Amino acid sequence: MTGNADASLSQVSVRSSDAPPHLAVAESSVATATRSLEHPRDWTRTYLRRAIAADVICAVLADLVAILGSGAIPLRDPIPTPYLVILLAGPVVWVLTVAACHGYERRFLGVGMDEYRALPSAAIRLLALSTFISYAIYIDRPYLSRYFVLIYFPVLLGSALLARYGVRQSLHRSRWQGRNLSRAVVVGRSDAVQGLVRDLQREPVHGIRPVAACTSGSLSPDCSVTSAGSVHDVLQTVERYDADVVVVASPSELSGVELRRLSWDLDDLGIELVVAPGIMEVTGPRLSIRPAANLSLLHIERPALHGVNAFSKATFDRTIAIVWCVLMIPLFATIGLLIKLDSKGPVFFRQSRVGLDGQGFSIVKFRSMVVDAEAKLAEVRSESDDGNGVLYKRHDDPRITRIGRVLRRFSLDELPQLINVARGEMSLVGPRPPLQSEVDGYEADAIRRLKVRPGLTGLWQVSGRSDLSWDESLRLDLRYVDNWSMMFDIQILWRTIRAVLRGTGAY
Repeated sequence: MTGNADASLSQVSVRSSDAPPHLAVAESSVATATRSLEHPRDWTRTYLRRAIAADVICAVLADLVAILGSGAIPLRDPIPTPYLVILLAGPVVWVLTVAACHGYERRFLGVGMDEYRALPSAAIRLLALSTFISYAIYIDRPYLSRYFVLIYFPVLLGSALLARYGVRQSLHRSRWQGRNLSRAVVVGRSDAVQGLVRDLQREPVHGIRPVAACTSGSLSPDCSVTSAGSVHDVLQTVERYDADVVVVASPSELSGVELRRLSWDLDDLGIELVVAPGIMEVTGPRLSIRPAANLSLLHIERPALHGVNAFSKATFDRTIAIVWCVLMIPLFATIGLLIKLDSKGPVFFRQSRVGLDGQGFSIVKFRSMVVDAEAKLAEVRSESDDGNGVLYKRHDDPRITRIGRVLRRFSLDELPQLINVARGEMSLVGPRPPLQSEVDGYEADAIRRLKVRPGLTGLWQVSGRSDLSWDESLRLDLRYVDNWSMMFDIQILWRTIRAVLRGTGAY
């Protein structure tokens, strides 16, 4: 970059009235749209107040449940002074402990798992602190009995997680409605800018709404933001569009020196700077900044699903699957009877699929189609191909039986796959189990799906199911493979319940 280019990043930004004529229409329309957005600092304060209030209520609730549930005090008796102290001090100590575990840090609020991880960490620290204090000052056992502790901490942690989830869902709903979003100027090469804008608009729950772009190239007509200038017009664009954040897409056309100077200028204006790393679909837990030779290097950890983590996941999967197989015997019997009454043929449908490291296995499902469905596939495909590329799915597939449509609507046909999970052939959460014919058509990236066991559910299940294109399904599966964690599995299982009840994309 030239010296003039460097200087352009440091110049004082101009007022919107100085905007060139060709930007007048775009400026007017975007300014109108963005004025309705609540300033991000406002939503942060509101969110923090709600989170702290929820934690206080949960701490009081846990105190009351533990005091009464432990049987230390009869219902009609007044609360002794030690318990009153616990009741009053407990919420304050809990909030301070959550704060010490970064549970109220702005960068974690509303997105990601760090906000949730802070709560178990705070509960463990509070348990250790209370244990130490009880022995250090020798609190009388009736006032801090093991029954009180056994009730208090599970109630506190469980209610706090649910309350924080509720606070976050309230924020997400408002963002889907166009509120509580940070106005963003996206900077970089035109192709990178368009991809980043598309990703940010696909999921507004992350709180960033692109309103303009600074790029040296031209944007495609279907891009939802306008180009407000080159990468050296960032400061003017920020003020013109009343932006709250600047997002630099990778690869960037700004040098390291220019990016540093831009961060200084944005800091003077109170504007955030966010840099999107070039690596795709790798989330925060695998990324860390490490200093080396006065440089900040982005370090990418290996995917977590190996060694002890793989053993823990397999143990969790098999235990849950075995328990649910036993509990669902009556439901299995009822569905089997309905299938028999509805159409001729076996209750179960078995098919060869490809699993971990390309090993084959026989998947088990409730039969939802006519017996000769495979023989009729070519005929049905020739009539209407609603497939998404590699996969074939059709909304009105004539091969599906009456009871089969109900089973598919609520994913009940998938339940026998719990048997595959119990055998160790599948996992509760993972990529969709592919056919060998599908694997034969895989390109290099898709082969990575076979690095983990296929799942009964997965990101594809909770993100649109059969409505997704092949490229979208592959992107979600690779995101899961690269970013697995036990909390990620639990989150997907929870979202699966909602997706199944809605029945969206199931056919």
